[in-house]
Amino acid sequence: MDIVLRAAGAFVLVLLLLRVTGRRELSTLEPFDLILLVVIGDLVQQGVTQSDMSFTGLVLAVGTFALLAVATSWVTYRSKTARKVLEAAPLVVVERGRLVGHNMRAERLTVEEIASAARLQKIASLDDVEWAIIESNGQISFIPRTPRH
Repeated sequence: MDIVLRAAGAFVLVLLLLRVTGRRELSTLEPFDLILLVVIGDLVQQGVTQSDMSFTGLVLAVGTFALLAVATSWVTYRSKTARKVLEAAPLVVVERGRLVGHNMRAERLTVEEIASAARLQKIASLDDVEWAIIESNGQISFIPRTPRH
């Protein structure tokens, strides 16, 4: 039972860490960020299982994480309030070609990162963007400006 409680605590900690650290796609992680994730995973494992290397301990720890992941998914599906707390809402970072500074600071996004994401979607300049929205999965969606005649 001790492993289940530690796994549940670790799950909540990881969930909170993900909410605090912000939204980033795995493809945009720097090498340091990726290494940090691996180290955090190892530290969580050590904290959950301590010296229990048994198959039963493995099943309990992984089963607890899986059960809590499914429960979290179900709760966010069923409850708008839980969805607001557990999932990040889409956030506008460019509006009519102008950067929305406070939203960029909240997500720790630089102008260069937004411009790079725009270029990947074949948008040459942020002046050509009507809206840029960072989605809850970390991707930036761009809606180009329509030409005025």
